[in-house]
Amino acid sequence: MKACFAIDRLPRPYDVAAAAMTRESFAERGAAERDFAAAPAGRALLEALGGHSPYLADLAVRESAALMLLAERGPDEAMARALDPLTRIDPETPRAAVATVLRQAKRQGALAAAFGDITGLWPLDRVTGALSDLAEAAIDAACAHLLRDAAARGEIRLSGAARTDPRLVGRNSGLVVLGMGKLGGRELNYSSDVDLMVLYDPSVAAYHADRAGAVYVRIARDLVRLLEERTTEGYVFRTDLRLRPDPAATPLAVSVPAGIVYYESMGQNWERAAMIKARPVAADRAAGEAFLREIRPFVWRRHLDFAAVADIHSIKRQIHAHKGAKGAHDTVQVEGHDVKLGRGGIREIEFTAQVLQLIWGGRDPGLRDPTTLGALSALARAGKIDRRVAADLADAYVFLRNLEHRLQMVADHQTHRMPEDAEGMARIASFLGYPDVAAFRTAFTQHLRRVERHYGRMFEAEPTLASEDRHGSLVFTGVEDDPATIATLRGMGYANPSGVAAMVRGWHHGHTRATRSERARELLTALMPALLGAFAKQRAPDAALARLDGVFGRLAAGVQVLSLLARNPALLERLAGILGAAPQLADHLSRHPAALEGLLVGAGGSIGTAATVLPAQLKDARHIEEAMEAARRLVLEGKFEIDAATLEGTLGVDAAGEARSALADAAIAGLMPHVAREFAERFGRVKGGALAVVALGKLGGREMLPGSDLDLILIYDHAAAAEASEGRAKRGQPPLRSLPVSQYFTRLAHHLIGGITAPGAEGKLYEVDMRLRPSGSKGPVAVSLSGFQRYHAEEAWTWERMALTRARVVAAPPALQRKVEAAIRAALLRPDAAAKAIPDAVAMRGRMLRDLPPDGPWDVKLGRGGLVEVEFIAQALQLVHAREHPGVLATTTHVALARLAEAGLLEADEAAALIGAERLWRSISGLLRLTVGHWREEQLPESVAAALLHACRRLDPDDAPVDLPALQAQMARRAKQVRAVFERRLGRPDNNGERE
Repeated sequence: MKACFAIDRLPRPYDVAAAAMTRESFAERGAAERDFAAAPAGRALLEALGGHSPYLADLAVRESAALMLLAERGPDEAMARALDPLTRIDPETPRAAVATVLRQAKRQGALAAAFGDITGLWPLDRVTGALSDLAEAAIDAACAHLLRDAAARGEIRLSGAARTDPRLVGRNSGLVVLGMGKLGGRELNYSSDVDLMVLYDPSVAAYHADRAGAVYVRIARDLVRLLEERTTEGYVFRTDLRLRPDPAATPLAVSVPAGIVYYESMGQNWERAAMIKARPVAADRAAGEAFLREIRPFVWRRHLDFAAVADIHSIKRQIHAHKGAKGAHDTVQVEGHDVKLGRGGIREIEFTAQVLQLIWGGRDPGLRDPTTLGALSALARAGKIDRRVAADLADAYVFLRNLEHRLQMVADHQTHRMPEDAEGMARIASFLGYPDVAAFRTAFTQHLRRVERHYGRMFEAEPTLASEDRHGSLVFTGVEDDPATIATLRGMGYANPSGVAAMVRGWHHGHTRATRSERARELLTALMPALLGAFAKQRAPDAALARLDGVFGRLAAGVQVLSLLARNPALLERLAGILGAAPQLADHLSRHPAALEGLLVGAGGSIGTAATVLPAQLKDARHIEEAMEAARRLVLEGKFEIDAATLEGTLGVDAAGEARSALADAAIAGLMPHVAREFAERFGRVKGGALAVVALGKLGGREMLPGSDLDLILIYDHAAAAEASEGRAKRGQPPLRSLPVSQYFTRLAHHLIGGITAPGAEGKLYEVDMRLRPSGSKGPVAVSLSGFQRYHAEEAWTWERMALTRARVVAAPPALQRKVEAAIRAALLRPDAAAKAIPDAVAMRGRMLRDLPPDGPWDVKLGRGGLVEVEFIAQALQLVHAREHPGVLATTTHVALARLAEAGLLEADEAAALIGAERLWRSISGLLRLTVGHWREEQLPESVAAALLHACRRLDPDDAPVDLPALQAQMARRAKQVRAVFERRLGRPDNNGERE
């Protein structure tokens, strides 16, 4: 025979006598079997099976033809042949015959999976995937038979095609079967139960909705009986329906509406973890997907959910408490240890992945992989778990799942427990291919101890800062001041220890909204030493703590935030630093406590995560309101994360501008399809029509500062023959209203701007400024592409062309984007734009100096030599030289200046001076906005001055000012350099009384 596997990959038989008996029994089946048993490959295979597993030996003899096919053609073809009869069961087949087909498919499929596993032809995910496919096909075939049977009794309606085609029986049948647990995650064990949830929609197929429950409960009961009843031909799968909503109080089949209500009102965290793996496996799969979409907000919470950690870990503690005597030991052992539930076992790996998914998956849909290995990989890529830890857990998972399979293959028992005797240990070590028990024992304990260590560090260790009071006595349980506590607070640096003690007592007594629940106060008590210690490090600790009190007062509940702080000690330090240094950010945080999550998301240098996950979040939204809510939340978090990193000096001014702009880009591009779709449902679509969003100003230049609004223009195009929108309304919806093209896109533009600026529970996304559109505030909100081209050919002012140097398409279909970009470029390359650029720019600057004087010494935008003059130089010179040097065009100011220098249109030292000044002005302006807002005094607060000096060190370490006077001297020098270049390259503005 020609074997499809390598003989030396097979484990050598542990039980020689059993191996010989298997070989002899196989040879008695017939001539072909004798030849197979005599061939080296056949002999080795039979001995490997029979020498380790009585169950596999029996299967090999009973399904001898299938085994020979396996050996010659491989497990993939053998598995396909095993499943094929399940898709071709005749509708008239009686139930007993259906049961026979199911059991034969199970035997042959199990043999194929074991073969692929033992020979090493299949990796773990292929083995578990094949077993899951087998279970899914069997369940689907059983459901098809039961649905036809119910239809024959006149209980439900089935279409004519469904009565003859097994693949169509489940559609619109009202029956939903979800695979849960290992089946749902396509990770089924060799001898696993299949966890199912049976749901039904009483309004779909039942003739009598009031009796639908009884019909579908009977189907569920018969499904369980058909799958797990044992006969002389064996069984199909043990079946467990206990993961349905409230199993102690609900029937075997639960109505879809009741299931949705349950999860929305009573669902527990462990049920959220279970639903991570849920997927439709039989009957009406579309209805199953719709159900999972409806409960998605229950599973994937909007906010980072560290409060779930304690709930999920408590399940693990209960396992140890109740099943410790059955191998779920709370210490790593070998003999008798439960490789699933015991310490360092499979469940700890699964819990690690699931808890981290519950924490972060609501924010990042890319982390919602239902498989354990897939989830660990996604979490590592996203930086939510250390890559080395993820690799250790993945390696241990593969090892333990393979071991679990061998334990179950021995006798087809649903066991996860290691043998307790030497013979059993030797059998398993041999079955896995180890040379001896000692080598296996070493590998086993190494994997378990790694898992134990990583799991313990993540979920069992208390935050070190909260574990002990390093400062002295801190007691806040009474109604009066504790003298020792007052002394401790004074020693920590609090100026008004009695006031601080009273504030903290109010927290402990539930006087603030955040701490009204008992669980919140428990978390606060554990956190208090670390919290007071972190705030004591600030320059004005009393004021910083008072700002935290403001945050607590606005929280609807405090468990989530306090759990977040308790599980992430470094976050507490960051929070204290921000509340101590930046009143503007503190006020923002008190109004929007959800923004706190941005601090944790941005930790570890992963700034910009919100912009990365926002497209997936919005694509995942079920309707426009959900999309807008998700966008507001993520933008709010993203802004705060960027602002905090800027304040702390970990993010430079260029990187911060790019991150803020990327966030706005993602929000606009993600919202536009939802707005357009919702608008089209009422007004149809314009043939060949599309809308483009063009950013100008700071967004266009990717230089956004804290609080920057969005300068936008909206441009549309359509087929030449289109005169109005058209389309058909959905069934049950009112007729569509047709709109003329210009009105259609004007109203669509208003809807988009409304979505960006509309306030919600999380605040609003951005303010929008559209005064830079053609004809300014008097022009239409959306302009046609031809109108845009005509305006810039005939009417545009120089200042509009200067603004257009920063124009950038941020959302549009690719074809329209190319057209708009070509139109912008054509406008910038016009000869009249070059001719008027310099004189008009100089005149505009003169008028600004007269009509918009700088607002104090720290107005680095409007002052002489300030940001406006740098931008005017870059924009005017681009217009002048773009026809001959098109490479100088760039939307970002410092990039444009560098290109002008490369083209020889600016001296290198001029460009360097302008770029340095522009970065300094943006750094100062951004930090002032974060800390004090507008500031007209000469002297800055100490904390603000320190932040500015730190930013200057990042900009130019060799020329960093050491104190505030040195910074002011540097500002004067930079302004003088900018003004000199302005006058040399453009001219001297007519200041008309400007103060020198």
